[in-house]
Amino acid sequence: MADSREHTLTGTRSSITVREWPRERPRYVALLVHGYGEHVGRYEYVADVLHGHGAAVFGPDHMGHGRSAGERVLIEDFEDVVSDVRAVELLARAAHPGVPLVLIGHSMGGLVAARYAQRYGEGLAALVLSGPVIGRWEALHQLLALDPLPEVPIDPTALSRDPSVGLAYAADPLVWHGPFKRPTLESFVRTLETISRSGDIGALPLLWLHGDDDRIVPLPASRAGVEELRGAKWSERVYAGAQHEVFNETHRDTVLADVTRFVDGVLPS
Repeated sequence: MADSREHTLTGTRSSITVREWPRERPRYVALLVHGYGEHVGRYEYVADVLHGHGAAVFGPDHMGHGRSAGERVLIEDFEDVVSDVRAVELLARAAHPGVPLVLIGHSMGGLVAARYAQRYGEGLAALVLSGPVIGRWEALHQLLALDPLPEVPIDPTALSRDPSVGLAYAADPLVWHGPFKRPTLESFVRTLETISRSGDIGALPLLWLHGDDDRIVPLPASRAGVEELRGAKWSERVYAGAQHEVFNETHRDTVLADVTRFVDGVLPS
């Protein structure tokens, strides 16, 4: 595994912890944006593959997540999370000026990355979205209609066909295992609406990855969002039988090979 180190940045609402997998003279910078309730430490394998492909890798724990400060899983405005990711980009660019940057967002991180591309896409070389929460996610409205919210955490068995993934997730003390919080759900809804009305990403190359057995963020819901977001250069990979975390699936090396092949296609020769 590639060596890593941590940085602490002043975020929009609290300090955020950033993980860096450093590399001298990288071909590109990969900026990882993790999902709801988890942390960037769960992306060690992804970072290692990208590092071996020539990338310097950076990724924050979002506010209220992982090792970052803030009330657990409380996000009142995802625009703040986008701004925090921007601070990480600036950290990466200070270390590697002029190097192309690829943004990779999973699940809730796909929501953040999609919005990021709308706000700051002119500085990106490419965008990768894995099981992104964009489009029509009816589960949000179903949950918000309940009072009180049910104390039902994410089901670890719905993450991957590899049972070790769910077991590790359930045992991880940095993962949030409690209920959703209403302000966070409300913020999801507002941001989905913002992304939908804010236009496509133009010439920015996009790769969309999704499992066709994703029970957390169903494929048809994301497809609607991708159709609105994508610009002229985009491709998709839908994996038969795969669940929500395609980077942790039984065929994860195939998924990551799709990512590195896509990156090779967008980087300068």
